[in-house]
Amino acid sequence: MAVYTHLDPDEILAFLEAYDLEPLTAFHGIREGVENTNYLLVTERRRFILTIYEKRVDPADLPFFLGLMDHLAGKGFPCPVPLRDREGRTLREIHGKPAAIVTFLEGRSPRSITPPRCLALGRVLAELHLAGLDFPIRRENGLAVPALRPLFAISAARADEVERGLGEELAGELESLERAWPGDLPAGVIHADLFPDNVFFARDEVTGVIDFYFACNDLLAYDLAICMNAWCFEQFAEFNITKARALLHGYRQVRPLSAAELEALPILARGAAMRFLLTRLHDWLHQVEGALVQPKNPLEYLRKLRFHRGIRGPAAYGLD
Repeated sequence: MAVYTHLDPDEILAFLEAYDLEPLTAFHGIREGVENTNYLLVTERRRFILTIYEKRVDPADLPFFLGLMDHLAGKGFPCPVPLRDREGRTLREIHGKPAAIVTFLEGRSPRSITPPRCLALGRVLAELHLAGLDFPIRRENGLAVPALRPLFAISAARADEVERGLGEELAGELESLERAWPGDLPAGVIHADLFPDNVFFARDEVTGVIDFYFACNDLLAYDLAICMNAWCFEQFAEFNITKARALLHGYRQVRPLSAAELEALPILARGAAMRFLLTRLHDWLHQVEGALVQPKNPLEYLRKLRFHRGIRGPAAYGLD
């Protein structure tokens, strides 16, 4: 459930008075999601999403997120478009919290991950990277490998509660990543959270990309490594080289990867696995009593991390 701020019809209607919209015919809270409150708004002709940003989103970052969606949509990228009120604002408040309305995207998240869908994902990820190259606002990645040590420190002493020896293993891995992390690869705006539930499809074609609330500036190939971890492993963390080959092929059809980026893929994939392992480890060890969201098991990403650690070159990902 992801409706943390409950609105009645009068509050919705009062909020919408600032916009040039046709009359509202229906609305309801959307249970999917974790971070924010979302409502589906249905008017006589269109549908929209009202998002209320809850505590885990820094209000100072919202101009970046909303501006990025506006920028990408202006270049034809399939993402939500923030709606402007009569004063030209995309960001307002309701219940004392920041809120915005964006357009509704058709399609649905994939129930199964297939190579053709990985191919389409690779293309759309490269399109996002190219479209964002001239976006003028910057936001640093607070979860990049060079910034992970404070997050690890919070959970290090209790890591062995999840698996014996985990704390020592992660400490050694973090030191290794910090020493080897590349700093001179092509960089720009990345999505940083492009999991299957953030991509909509109609059959095998991408119809929309949502949830830009981890977007930031970082290495472009790091975003590709995040997708490889999220899309190219099976239920028990078995690597699927066919899906990886399709993902990378789709990406390279739109944006060629440099030789340095290809060589860096194994270390970038390790860093991406470490990022999600540590955030999951934190949530697993610091669960909030009565929370509505079940934390995800960090061991899934430990298995992925160990796989990437054994890779000696990009050919293992299906590259020619």
